[in-house]
Amino acid sequence: MADTPKKRDFLSLFDLSLAEAREVFALTRTMKHEPKGRRTELLRGRAVAILLEKASTRTRVSFEVGVAQLGAQPVVLGIQGSQLGRGEPLKDTARVLSRYCDAIVYRTFATSRLREMAAFSSGPVINALSDDGHPVQVLCDVYTAEEALKTPITGKRVAFVGDCSSNMARSWVEAAQLFDFQLVLAGPEEFMPPASELARAGARVTRCHDPKAALEGVEIVNTDVWTSMGQEDEAEARLHALTGWTVDDASVARAASSAVVLHCLPAHRGEEIAESTIEGPRSRVWDQAENRLHVQKGLLLWLLGTRSL
Repeated sequence: MADTPKKRDFLSLFDLSLAEAREVFALTRTMKHEPKGRRTELLRGRAVAILLEKASTRTRVSFEVGVAQLGAQPVVLGIQGSQLGRGEPLKDTARVLSRYCDAIVYRTFATSRLREMAAFSSGPVINALSDDGHPVQVLCDVYTAEEALKTPITGKRVAFVGDCSSNMARSWVEAAQLFDFQLVLAGPEEFMPPASELARAGARVTRCHDPKAALEGVEIVNTDVWTSMGQEDEAEARLHALTGWTVDDASVARAASSAVVLHCLPAHRGEEIAESTIEGPRSRVWDQAENRLHVQKGLLLWLLGTRSL
């Protein structure tokens, strides 16, 4: 009898090798360019739990629709709609959900909760955002950048502008190592990732504290809100500290002529990104949002054992 394959989680980008990420992208391209309604047999008879402890629009809708398009049953739960809201231990929820469902998509706060969910789940667990990272979003962002530039991101120069201590920026640091590109973290010195993460990234990541120099020659410009969920009481201080780091038409003009602009949404127009920039010709924000659906379908298929179509 063949051994049961070891389950694979996706808690950070480091859970994939470069070759495996390319397999996910190959599945993504196939799924994206097929008519709606095709491939509904791939996960027929399966179920995927989508457990959300933080507010969500794109993550919830893209996973729920994507699971249904693959023929599986999406089961969406929030804290107040489950026993977690009444104090059930996370490990109990994990063990029960994984007996009903083939995979768990989990959006949470502390990374320790994410790791506990993975430790007690018998099926794959996907990090749909945690305090320390947003790997499904950045996997999608890399796919979108390559799609827009029509070339692999390897060797490119990428900038993340603003709050570089955010979960988005920290997943971009991982992406620089996985996909082998140069990442410029452009923001105030006090808004940088932990030193241990920068040390691991080595020469692939540099820091720039000068807004006028940050985007010189970069081919991909990325930013995110300055105040993330759970930081609302810091909003005024963050706005003051990050003033001057808005991605606008003048700053993007310093980038490469072919450069594209990304933002994972929701956006605070006039703070981290200008209205004219997010709506401008270099913006790939809406392609980026759409690609959440396709990349996550590819990732789910890959984690559940389909490596090619």
